[in-house]
Amino acid sequence: MITNSAPVSGTPTQKSIDRLAIERIVRELLSEKLATAPAGDNELVVSISARHCHLTDEHVETLFGPGSTLTPMKDLYQDGFYAAEETVMVVGPRKRMLPAVRVLGPTRPASQVELAFTDAISLGLDIPVRASGKIEGTPGCVLVGPAGVVELSQGVIRAERHVHMGPRDAERYGVKNGDRIDLAVHSSCRTILTDLLVRIDDAAKLEVHIDTDEGNAVDLQHASKCELVRPASSV
Repeated sequence: MITNSAPVSGTPTQKSIDRLAIERIVRELLSEKLATAPAGDNELVVSISARHCHLTDEHVETLFGPGSTLTPMKDLYQDGFYAAEETVMVVGPRKRMLPAVRVLGPTRPASQVELAFTDAISLGLDIPVRASGKIEGTPGCVLVGPAGVVELSQGVIRAERHVHMGPRDAERYGVKNGDRIDLAVHSSCRTILTDLLVRIDDAAKLEVHIDTDEGNAVDLQHASKCELVRPASSV
């Protein structure tokens, strides 16, 4: 308990001493709180993954010109991944378009477009929820760049919400690659997002990816806390 018996008024020296004493007590209380928190609680990052696309080397050259490569603009949270300077226009079957969809790098073996359901509806596409890279039997679209056009026969998905983690995180949460875990979001729209796909990699940092529809629905911007919770049936 903190009590303050100092008078409201006082000399500058008394005020300075009181302020220093209060700051010291606050620091001690914060240190105690952090010391008793479960290991790693402050490490979780929850990111909104806005619409974007991944391209093959061949498609990069078709869209941006012979010999073109992606130009890193901003590093993403996961090491080795980045948002590129390049964007493409995504055109759906209704001839509606998203004019500037960001390309993420590095390049991949197959091109893929990841949209929220709201984006897909506006384009006239009925897209499935898939793990990234699982594009068999999915709708296609047309990509337009400054130097050319690519018609994808498949590859447009809504990426299912997932969490990246390393082996130590997996051990702490008691999960293995491919398992499911829930995300509790404490905000004005307090919600539990269930069945996040667990993706484990030696180099991964602890990070959840949800899309813009989900982020807006749970008011992630104003969330006071997010935590991973194992489903009751798996405990």
